[in-house]
Amino acid sequence: MICKVSTGCASSVEVPVMTPILGKMLLLSGLSNDDGSGRLGLDFQRMLRINHMLYIAARDHVFVVNLTSATERIVPKQILTWRTKDVEKCTVRGKNSDECYNYIKVLIPRNDETLFACGTNAFNPTCRNYKMNTLEQVGEDVVGQARCPFESRQSNVALFAGGSFYSATMADFLASDAVIYRSLGGEGSPVLRTVKYDSKWLREPHFVHAIEYGNYVYFFLSEIAVEYTSLGKVVYSRVARVCKNDNGGSPRVLERYWTSFLKARLNCTVPGDSFFYFDVLQSVSSVLQINRRPAVIAVFTTQANSIPGSAVCAFYMDDIEKTFNGKFKEQKNSDSTWTPVPEEQVPKPRPGSCAGDDGLASTHTSSTSFPDNMLTFIKSYPLMDEAVPSVNDQPLFIRTASRYPSCMSEVCRTFRTDHKQARLAELFLEAINFAKFIEIIEKQSVTGT
Repeated sequence: MICKVSTGCASSVEVPVMTPILGKMLLLSGLSNDDGSGRLGLDFQRMLRINHMLYIAARDHVFVVNLTSATERIVPKQILTWRTKDVEKCTVRGKNSDECYNYIKVLIPRNDETLFACGTNAFNPTCRNYKMNTLEQVGEDVVGQARCPFESRQSNVALFAGGSFYSATMADFLASDAVIYRSLGGEGSPVLRTVKYDSKWLREPHFVHAIEYGNYVYFFLSEIAVEYTSLGKVVYSRVARVCKNDNGGSPRVLERYWTSFLKARLNCTVPGDSFFYFDVLQSVSSVLQINRRPAVIAVFTTQANSIPGSAVCAFYMDDIEKTFNGKFKEQKNSDSTWTPVPEEQVPKPRPGSCAGDDGLASTHTSSTSFPDNMLTFIKSYPLMDEAVPSVNDQPLFIRTASRYPSCMSEVCRTFRTDHKQARLAELFLEAINFAKFIEIIEKQSVTGT
């Protein structure tokens, strides 16, 4: 039986682990005597590969596997058990007892020696630091709200960048407050978040991936498109960006909120007389090289009520930046269509700029000194007018009549090796079973590094 990342399996389960050496499925034995495993399965949430070690975050446990010694039956080298003590409080709140466990939703390296983990903890999100080699807890528990979702089905992404912790998740018990959040950065990096309950910033997002690149942290997500509300709930895929040196706004505008938050649509379409869109983002790679240019590769599917289909598109990082330097989108009133903001109405420095940017905000050493009109503008107009074009303005590969299973996205990201595209293409091929995907990639001049 194949175990999906977010759903249950039998207590002894087969996990599709694609390694560049074996290239085949390996077997991970579960905890047959563990409370709930036989009924709920292991509930894999995250996979993290650090050198030859594979960390698998699940319900109540983190499994550590040494890939160099793995045979066809993977036996965990170490098992970290972290159970909740809040089961009774959880059930009293009226939650399903199956959710009153500790689903490990964040598992990332904090430094070379420490892992940072967060779990739902029976709807009381909590984080901890662990020694990477021994899995011993370091220090006290850390509040997990806005760093980890409250339940296992909610999406989230997280990473450390520049010494700060960046997270995107739901920040409240009712799952009504979607947030992109920065914390744990110390005195020079204040806590910041997206504007609360503002659909122009985030509207029912599903967070997929986050990467650090240059002066920014990028968040890849899908959400309900605010610019097409007249057509019902249409999902669009986005890339959002914040500056790592953002310190928030002035006491009058955007204090303790991002001053650099921008977002743009990702365009994965089949060109022609009538465009066919793959709008729902499922998985994103980290930055790699395509045609000797930094890029990301992403998997998309069609809308849930559309003809089933999947596609792989690539996006150059400089095209993403070009889009963020383009025109903003606005809706003048609730009945009007969305149009580009006239350039003469865009204040200086350019909204969304990082403090100290050459030629953009070079006269401001901190975002807290940005003028109010610039901050007011970015609060109202975070959406870019143009979409980010895909490489060659078309998908690298298309498959109809099926949708790519998002549960495999962690496998795709975990087992990319040294950012070599031939191997990355092979992993996408194994994970999605896309025929001739490597040949398509080679035709698109994807070169190794």
